[in-house]
Amino acid sequence: MNDVLYKSTVLVLNRNWQAIDVKTPAQAFCMMANGNATALDIQGTGDMRPVRWIEWLELETREQDNAVRTVRGLVRVPTVLVLARYNKVPKRRPKLSARGIWERDGGKCQYTGKKLGPHEGNIDHVVPRSRGGTTTWENCVLADKKINSLKGNHMPEEVGLKLSKKPQSPRELPVTYFIRNAHNVRDWDHFLTPID
Repeated sequence: MNDVLYKSTVLVLNRNWQAIDVKTPAQAFCMMANGNATALDIQGTGDMRPVRWIEWLELETREQDNAVRTVRGLVRVPTVLVLARYNKVPKRRPKLSARGIWERDGGKCQYTGKKLGPHEGNIDHVVPRSRGGTTTWENCVLADKKINSLKGNHMPEEVGLKLSKKPQSPRELPVTYFIRNAHNVRDWDHFLTPID
């Protein structure tokens, strides 16, 4: 049961109710006890209300709720917190990764423009590493595996290829874009927009 306390299952909203972070229940309890956040009591009907720490301790646990045993009895684990004073939505750049490049390039081969299926593409270094190319946003693109194999350790123009657009670092995006509901917490659906 203690393992429930340390999984990132609590969505954190700024005071404007925009998703900005994910915390563990242990962190959420500390934030509530310090007065930095209230938890949302979310009903199955979608009705919700902010609840302060003292009242939260008295809420009944429902069958669908996770709860932790304390000296006071069972305490419901919150699924969503609202910060008391913070109203910004921080921004950040996607991490340089295969997934990040896939998203930046829209799932299209940057040499042919072809929309690629999940196993049809890989990452190409425009200037091959064997020729001093580095692994950066400006030198990596999504390419069809067949095209990438044809290119090998050549420059694109040496094998008759041309990039559809010059690769560049993606712009900063609201952190909400990067929050994933890894534990399928149903209450989060009210605050996160599905990303295709």
